[in-house]
Amino acid sequence: MDEDTRYEAVRSRDGRFDGAFFFAVETTGIYCRPSCPAVTPKRRNVRFFPTAAAAQGSGFRACRRCRPDAVPGSAEWNVRADAVGRAVRLIADGVVDREGVAGLASRLGYSARQVQRQLTAELGAGPVALARAQRAHTARVLLQTTDLPITEIAFASGFASVRQFNDTVREVYDATPTELRAAAPRGRGARRATPGAGIPIRLAYRGPYQAAALFDQLAREAVPGVEEMSGAPGGRTYRRTLRLPYGTALAAVEERAQGPQAGGGTRPGGWLDARLRLTDPRDLTTAVQRLRRLFDLDADPYAVDERLAADPGLAPLVAARPGLRSPGAVDPLEPAVRALVGVPGAQELVRRYGKALDTPCGSLTHLFPEPAALAEAEPDGPLGALAAALADGTVRLDPGADRDDAQEALLALPGMDPAVAAAVRVRALGDPDVAPPGADVPDTWRPWRSYAVQHLRVAGEWRG
Repeated sequence: MDEDTRYEAVRSRDGRFDGAFFFAVETTGIYCRPSCPAVTPKRRNVRFFPTAAAAQGSGFRACRRCRPDAVPGSAEWNVRADAVGRAVRLIADGVVDREGVAGLASRLGYSARQVQRQLTAELGAGPVALARAQRAHTARVLLQTTDLPITEIAFASGFASVRQFNDTVREVYDATPTELRAAAPRGRGARRATPGAGIPIRLAYRGPYQAAALFDQLAREAVPGVEEMSGAPGGRTYRRTLRLPYGTALAAVEERAQGPQAGGGTRPGGWLDARLRLTDPRDLTTAVQRLRRLFDLDADPYAVDERLAADPGLAPLVAARPGLRSPGAVDPLEPAVRALVGVPGAQELVRRYGKALDTPCGSLTHLFPEPAALAEAEPDGPLGALAAALADGTVRLDPGADRDDAQEALLALPGMDPAVAAAVRVRALGDPDVAPPGADVPDTWRPWRSYAVQHLRVAGEWRG
């Protein structure tokens, strides 16, 4: 998009582009999402930025009305498999906060200077600035939804010091942490953290969202002890355990039907309500990003549907389910285990080798087994080979892994089924363009072949 096209999106308050770019107003010093309901600024006063971090780096503060830090992530990073795309996914997972820029560069196979140069050239901000913007968003969520002491929030958000935390919050939100907390909604309908229920989160998405189809799939695949689905269709709650860098979590995500928009049609976006009970608040950002990948919330349904609807065979399916998502995974081992041994086999592995929760919650009793534990207990066969490869790093399936390298490493494992490798590429690596091995699918479905197959599966027209 050129800048004139971006301005037209701003003038029409087009929510399809929320997260794809940001605009700032030089006369007010504020940056916004394209759908901001405020009065449209004059073109000569507007500047455009590819990321919130770039706007912050140029001295603009976040709009308090449209909350540009709460938009879905850019769908571009779902598609791109180059170093920049991989870096963005790793930063979102919290790698810079945990391992620094040197750790990020090591995972990508580049020098820190190369990573800095590439990210700055394309995103207008380097890895530290991108991580800082993410920390600020995490801090706002904790300030406005929990009663944690401000000092604890500073370190839980990933800041190295309270002073750094205070300075960043003032720069990004034009308010002190205390003022930001005081501005949180307190009236009827406000969602606050409670000791038993956890931290409330809104997981934003763009465009239509077929929650029913995704919740149906999660219900079919749920591994007892680790996952559960409760409630009636249209109002279900998916709950699961999470193993995270600093501790564990219980996550609950609510099914939310897509409501009609005044004048017909569907809303240009929405959110799923979630709650997170964390043993360590420092895991909040990572937990949120992993849920976003599981529910495929950063996808661009407009681009997917437009391409797939051009196929006469898929057009009726796309029309019936606009915004159908291709779910991911929170643990790369899970989809592979389900594909290799099925849900009953996975349940038995969880029972035998999964770590038991200190405090079980209903039917949630265990974490999914760690690769090292599974490799030691089940050393034979494709499952043992995969677990050992994940444990020693021979196979990497983290958000920044090179997808082609990962598939090649998977196929090199003894007894690995190409269909399982393809499923892992779709679910664990979030690749939107995977065709099942041996399937004769048209190239016109590119780069959304994973979504095309998902449409066929949901419609009952794909048996592979």
